[in-house]
Amino acid sequence: MTQLSKKHQQFYQGEAVYQDTLGGGCHWSMRVKKGTVITFTDLHGGANLGLLMFNPYDLLEKYNAPDTLKCQHTFKLTQGHCLYSDMGRIFASVVADDCGWHDTVCGNINKTMVAEKWGIKTYQEARNGWTQNGYDSFLVEFAKYGLSRKDMAANLNLFSQVQTDDLGNMRYIGDASKAGNAITLRFEMDTLLIMHTCPHPLNNATEYPVRPVHYHLGRAAAIASDDECKNHCAENQRGFHNNFLYNFCEA
Repeated sequence: MTQLSKKHQQFYQGEAVYQDTLGGGCHWSMRVKKGTVITFTDLHGGANLGLLMFNPYDLLEKYNAPDTLKCQHTFKLTQGHCLYSDMGRIFASVVADDCGWHDTVCGNINKTMVAEKWGIKTYQEARNGWTQNGYDSFLVEFAKYGLSRKDMAANLNLFSQVQTDDLGNMRYIGDASKAGNAITLRFEMDTLLIMHTCPHPLNNATEYPVRPVHYHLGRAAAIASDDECKNHCAENQRGFHNNFLYNFCEA
């Protein structure tokens, strides 16, 4: 059991109603209702949480990395930012963040990359110590909802920081997230949330990194008029308005 800091607890209406840990190199998914808040915590430091989001009622609508970045004029994601769908709606808002930088441009690690970096350990050989990869982990979760390879999109990599030099070369910052760092997402529409804890594709650790992520799930507190995410920029205000129209029409 882990406790939430006041920084993150303030976005809950009361206490979290459920918590669990997603082990390192694992995957999971769930349908999340509008008005839910989830805090993800890096338990040991150096975690990577790959995320994708879909509209559970129209699976063609999914998280859109380019729109998320360009409409908020940023290369990284952190507190105050929103996570957009390809329909101009907001899946979730980043209401609290201890890291200050989360990657959304480097995509997923695949089986070939894992084999080149750390070799392949199968479940038959290593049981829960097998070396899973993010791409196939997403596909396993996709199959539960009738999704397939054609539905793959550029994903989020929470807790991972990637910086660029003057020539545009990207470099993974291995110690960016410390043990206990957390990020809280407030969901602004019903969302199919798909996640894995496989390594970041630029991670060159000597051994396959096994980094669990804990999560608290609860009901979100009411959105205040001075909400940081909603008022971050004019584009976010329009995104919230798009959500209002969508939820109103679907009611």
